[in-house]
Amino acid sequence: MKERKPSWLRAKLPSGPEYGKVRDIVDDNQLHTVCQSAQCPNMGECWSRGTATLMILGNVCTRACTFCAVQTGKPTELDLAEPPRVAEAVAKMGLKHCVLTSVARDDLPDGGAKVWAATIRAVRHKNPNTAIEVLVPDFKGDFKNLDIVLSARPNIFNHNLETVERLQRPIRKTASYQRSLDVLTYAKKAGFPIKSGIMLGLGEREEEIRQALKDLADIKLDVLTLGQYLQPSAEYTPIDRWATPEEFAQWKTEALDLGIRVVESGPLVRSSYHADEQSDRFSAEEKSSNLITNSEMH
Repeated sequence: MKERKPSWLRAKLPSGPEYGKVRDIVDDNQLHTVCQSAQCPNMGECWSRGTATLMILGNVCTRACTFCAVQTGKPTELDLAEPPRVAEAVAKMGLKHCVLTSVARDDLPDGGAKVWAATIRAVRHKNPNTAIEVLVPDFKGDFKNLDIVLSARPNIFNHNLETVERLQRPIRKTASYQRSLDVLTYAKKAGFPIKSGIMLGLGEREEEIRQALKDLADIKLDVLTLGQYLQPSAEYTPIDRWATPEEFAQWKTEALDLGIRVVESGPLVRSSYHADEQSDRFSAEEKSSNLITNSEMH
């Protein structure tokens, strides 16, 4: 018998004209969204707000992470005409802040980095006032490919740690804890605000969560998301526990105390959930920090 979700995990059902508008934009431009492919519980709410997280480079991932609902296998497409369609979709949604993500494309020599850069540039050309947040794979730790993405100058660089160090191998398989930290560190040193996310409920221990938060704080992480892992189907890693809203509040406090500037923490939180609001809070915090620094200098 399938265990019922706790009451705090009830998500908003799809509804309203904005939801239909987003669905039509995605379909008309022949695009993929992580909302659909990853079975995001917030799709109803976000699409009803008129926003979606667009997923480039197809909808088949070369990796087989045991937490992720995105289809895995050998990709059959590389759509070089995709970037302008993404830019058009962002324009039609009227987004002030857009989040772009992709499947992992380990089958490509550059991991899809050139398409990533072309998409960022196309979105910015069509939508010059839109902030662009990218949620990227690790490109196998190849900084030359990472440089291609960074050369397009996204506004926020996001790469998820996903889980604690001990669980990386069973959960992410071909990724690694240190590689993800290195990717984030590289982007930070290049001058980009960095963001990452961790899921709870995979079997992590309290001291391991605390260590992961410390490791992210040590690399000067700017934005952190913490959310509940939801098992897509029986083939995926089982849920170890339901983390309560009180636990999420506790971790938020600890993360902020460690120096992470913006923390979005709650059962239904995902990487792109209310990303525009996170960005606004980060910008406000950055301005406040600069004002304090300037006043101290004088």
